[in-house]
Amino acid sequence: MRRIAPSAIIVILLALISPVVPATASTPDRLVADWVAPLSTSGRYIVDANGNRFRLKSGNWHGASGTWNGSGDQSDNANHHAGENSNRMPLGLDRAPIADIIAGFAELGLNSVRLPFSNEMIHDNTPVSAVAANPSLAGKTPLQVYDVVVQQLTAAGFAVILNNHTTTTRWCCGLDGNERWNASQSTETWENDWLFMVNRYKTNPRVVGADLYNEVRRDLLDDPNWGLGDQHDWFAASQHLGDRILTEANPNLLIVVEGINWTGIPADGLPHDRPTLTPARTLSHTLVASNKLVYSAHFYDYTGPRHSGATGTGETHDPRYRDLSPEELISELTRQAFFVTGEEGHFTAPLWISEFGIGGREETGVLQRAWFEHFVDQLIRTDADFAYWPLVGWHENRTGNGWALLAWDSAGQRIGLYDGDDWRASAWTRLLNAPSKTGPVEPSTVWKMLSPDHGDFVQSLRMRVAGDWDTGARKAACPDGLRLAGLSHTGNRGLCRSGGPVWSGAYEVVHDESHVSPDWASGYTKYQCAPNFYLIGYSVRGARVSSALCAGTSQSLGSVGRTVWFDRGDNRGGGGGDFASGHYKGQCADDEYAAGIAFTTRVGSSGTPDALYCRRLVP
Repeated sequence: MRRIAPSAIIVILLALISPVVPATASTPDRLVADWVAPLSTSGRYIVDANGNRFRLKSGNWHGASGTWNGSGDQSDNANHHAGENSNRMPLGLDRAPIADIIAGFAELGLNSVRLPFSNEMIHDNTPVSAVAANPSLAGKTPLQVYDVVVQQLTAAGFAVILNNHTTTTRWCCGLDGNERWNASQSTETWENDWLFMVNRYKTNPRVVGADLYNEVRRDLLDDPNWGLGDQHDWFAASQHLGDRILTEANPNLLIVVEGINWTGIPADGLPHDRPTLTPARTLSHTLVASNKLVYSAHFYDYTGPRHSGATGTGETHDPRYRDLSPEELISELTRQAFFVTGEEGHFTAPLWISEFGIGGREETGVLQRAWFEHFVDQLIRTDADFAYWPLVGWHENRTGNGWALLAWDSAGQRIGLYDGDDWRASAWTRLLNAPSKTGPVEPSTVWKMLSPDHGDFVQSLRMRVAGDWDTGARKAACPDGLRLAGLSHTGNRGLCRSGGPVWSGAYEVVHDESHVSPDWASGYTKYQCAPNFYLIGYSVRGARVSSALCAGTSQSLGSVGRTVWFDRGDNRGGGGGDFASGHYKGQCADDEYAAGIAFTTRVGSSGTPDALYCRRLVP
């Protein structure tokens, strides 16, 4: 969502939002490309059911999440963002038939739509008004209108990503109750609302994704965090909900996790930052379905790596993105988000820039225009998935809030990006027509991390069904189809990878040395898998190893092994990235499987992993 200050300390003044003009569209109709649901991921790419790359070429159809600024009469357009009153519906339904709006999306070359909603919208039973352009919507609740929009979009071939944009049905930012998923409601309510929404559209295969929450940011006193295990832990909250959606509602959905939009107080000399996805480099999500995670980030010219976007009160002297040179911009974008598609590691996932945008006809700023061109260059260079903000707006006599690519006036007359007077048209065309990966995506190694930092982290559906296999211990298990490849000496982290044995369904929880042969770590306690079993997990009590979780295979595995020590330094034989930042790590080579864990509880030691027993996969 386009906004000035993500910090809840700053109350945004509408007067500070640059007035910009609507966009146009008069290019020949583009057909939504054929694709087969459901969507999944393969390495850094999203793929359809046939394994073909499906690049999200998306836009945001906002409005159902709210446009009211939070004060004054909600029926008065002047009290809505940029004077555009959505009437609690996707914007524009009061001005143009829904079929015409959706046809405009196809003309723009889109194949998918991010469709924001608010938690308040779900429970709002007040019928919508001002639907003269779509009389069939009269008397429907906002959620029922949302239903119609989803049905019409998917019937036209578009993929729809549900987006929990706000909690309250109002525009952001400031102290608006929308700072976090649980800022003005409980986490339980948030999760239950999501399960309700996912189940509501479960039978529609072109509803392909759940974007869990928009631009998590600071409230008056507290920052969101990534991994501290408290009530403000966005990593833990999104991990937990993503798993619930996949196990309790719809296993076919993509789970979209946005980075953290803002922490700290925007004042010179005080800590403040836009972390975005930087924490994922050392702590990334591992869902129960390892091919369903998509990471997301937002970028606008008026914000910056450490700039909230504020003008006047709350403005710092940190550079905005538009102030950076092209080389500096690439460096910052890579650091904050694009590394997840540009590097191989446990964090590798498709990157969806689910919001970027800029003013149209009335935007004359040299820096602003240059930023947009440079950002489009980055999307082309990295072949990233994207969603423009916003698709639909209002205009009167071709003026108004010109960020939208399509806009309608009160008489239902449309202007669009390709009417000939919108400077963004050439960049948009460049983006759509640039070379891009298409067709089948070759399988790549999947790396995922285990992080039982604050509790169980069992990502194997089979082992979840098996129940509590080590009562009182914190348990960790790789997603089904992956095997354990590495452990950290302290910190309890693990690394999983794809490839290798096929799990027969048999498993054993090893608490003793009954399978140890030969003595590969003399003087140390060793938990070793039986022949033709391999490590898929472990458990700990405090920091101490409690058990090894071994999976059986009908394949014949190698029996000759080596000891990989990592009690005094890193000893890693493969990729995967830093899965235990600041701790020593051990890892088997790519052609090996982990068959045992060694540790010691002698004086001065705490029973943390000291060595792995690595055996060749092939006898």
